[in-house]
Amino acid sequence: MAWTVRITPFAQKQLAKLDKPVARRILDWIEDRLEGCKDPRHWGEALKGDLGGLWRYRIGDFRVICELKDQELVVLMLSVGHRREIYRR
Repeated sequence: MAWTVRITPFAQKQLAKLDKPVARRILDWIEDRLEGCKDPRHWGEALKGDLGGLWRYRIGDFRVICELKDQELVVLMLSVGHRREIYRR
């Protein structure tokens, strides 16, 4: 079974605020590695503390915060941002 990626409206707004080449790089990375993969946990790292239960993916200096929905095989993209800002929200 292959996983699919869904992007929340909030994450879509954050992507729109980024420079176009950066946003394209992030979307290409997501498409190449997560869309249709067998296990998205291979590419990311589980978060701890207040964000426990979520996963992060590193793409250069940017981070993508996701929720993995095992029952639906969906990677729900919640937030996108620079590494110095992403965990403050």
